[in-house]
Amino acid sequence: MFPIYSIRGVIFDLDDTLVHTNLDFGKIKSAISCPPDQDILSFVASIPNKLEREHAHSVILAHELDDAHTSVWIKGARDFVIRLQKQGIPCAIVTRNCRQATEIKIKKNSIPIDLIITREDAPAKPDPSALNDINAKWQFASHEVAYIGDYKYDIQAAHNANMQAWLFSHDPHKTDFEDMLQLIEK
Repeated sequence: MFPIYSIRGVIFDLDDTLVHTNLDFGKIKSAISCPPDQDILSFVASIPNKLEREHAHSVILAHELDDAHTSVWIKGARDFVIRLQKQGIPCAIVTRNCRQATEIKIKKNSIPIDLIITREDAPAKPDPSALNDINAKWQFASHEVAYIGDYKYDIQAAHNANMQAWLFSHDPHKTDFEDMLQLIEK
């Protein structure tokens, strides 16, 4: 394990890490006949019939766009991003969202991060390609980059890229990024 102080770059997941999401994956899966225990994007990719696959994509897109318009910053996330940037630590976002919904969320919430990779830009997490692409631009040792996310695919992607995996878990009793702020300010 590498010490926290060696962080030179931070990559964030978007939904439920920087902004709240109201996506109901159970409802989406039901609408496209995806088994509850299967990854939704893998399921859609495996649909052999092109028209059915396109329909599934359109259902997911409609849900993502509705959700994008209701997104709001998670308490403390904006301050955390700004503090990282003030310390000269570059930030990026890797999300399984589509580009259109991601752009809405970024613009609506004035998220000050320009380096963003969506599922149209690289294979979806837990594949590490997007994380590796970002770090290729930064040129840091992989263990000097932290990937922060709220779901198993985030942690798996970080491990697959040999990066630090920081699991974000919402605690309603304190500012959500309080502990992480303390780590970077030591």
